[in-house]
Amino acid sequence: MTSTSTPPGLARFNALEEHVALAALHEVCASTAWAARLLAARPYRTADDLYAVGDAAMAELTTADLEEVMAGHPPIGRPTPGDPTSAREQRGMAGAAQDLRAEMLELNLAYQEKFGHVFLICATGKTGEQMRDAVKERIGNAPGQEREIVRTELGKINRIRLARLLDTV
Repeated sequence: MTSTSTPPGLARFNALEEHVALAALHEVCASTAWAARLLAARPYRTADDLYAVGDAAMAELTTADLEEVMAGHPPIGRPTPGDPTSAREQRGMAGAAQDLRAEMLELNLAYQEKFGHVFLICATGKTGEQMRDAVKERIGNAPGQEREIVRTELGKINRIRLARLLDTV
């Protein structure tokens, strides 16, 4: 027999006061529209329900919304000081050799010059070399193509962060 009760972390998230839940969602994704959409759909019965709403909200973000999200992400290789999430997600660059760090900085700057925002990738579990290779490959993309890749990468990041949120509330 399977349980139909809501998992404990999700039940706690559903019960958070609105402003606390909104702040928690904003830590997951810097988009005001995305967070508002997830907040409005509470309560969730399963984590998959939460992820599905998150995916749908990500798919609907406008270009301006995506810019808001990207502004909340530090460049690869330069995690936000004092931010454990940023450091954890970019762990693959933490032990990178100085030449790889320098190359990544140069590639980040070239990418930002072309696209107007930081290079964004779901860095969890990736090595510094894999991230470098990805930016090298993606810098040749057309802006519209790259925006959709960024949207996909943000969706992956958000799912990881939502799962972590449910483990910590």
